[in-house]
Order: sequence, then structure tokens, then C-alpha cells
Amino acid sequence: MRETSSARRFAEREVHGFDDAGAQERIVVWIERREDGGWAVGRAVNPEFRPSDRPRRDDYVFEGWELDDAIARANEVLEDDVTVSEEDGIPGHVRPFVKDEVLKPLERWFFGHRS
Repeated sequence: MRETSSARRFAEREVHGFDDAGAQERIVVWIERREDGGWAVGRAVNPEFRPSDRPRRDDYVFEGWELDDAIARANEVLEDDVTVSEEDGIPGHVRPFVKDEVLKPLERWFFGHRS
């Protein structure tokens, strides 16, 4: 999924699993910075099969102003998906989201666009 014009993605994780019918699925969880300064966490299943790259309204599992809250919610969602994948027999560890990985690109973006 590409970033949208109204938001910028700062971190993303991918989890692989199976749907209820046994077909493989790809789950993408991301943290994005909104133009209004807020944060959002999104989760999409098999986004590559959608007609558009833009996230749908129901993809969002968190919207708020605090980065720490966004990271906490993103990690909760990620952990839930990893647990289900492991129960389905797909081993693998997915790194949790950490504040530093979001702050570094935010600082680059902020200082790069502030002229």
C-alpha cells in the first residue's frame, strides 16, 4: 500500500496467515502521521487485492494525538495477529513498533519541509 496524500506512513509491519477458508492472507499494520498533527494506526488484510491503494475508513483501529498511544495500539493489534498466525502454524517473529523508529523519519520530514 502506498501512502496517501493526506497522511504519511512512518512505520509498517506485515504478518502472514490464513483466512477462515484456509487461503493465505497478508496483514499490514501501520502508523501514520496525519496532516493535522494527529496519529493513526491502520490494519488491512490483503490490501494488494483492493481496487485502490487508499486505506478505507474501517481500516483504522486508532486515531488520536499521542504517539505513545498510537504505538501501544499498533503493538496490541500486531501481537493479536502474530498470535493467530502462530496458532495457524506460521512461525515467525515480527518486531514490535518502537518510538525511535517513528521519531527519526518524523524529524527528517519535519525539518526537510520546514523552509
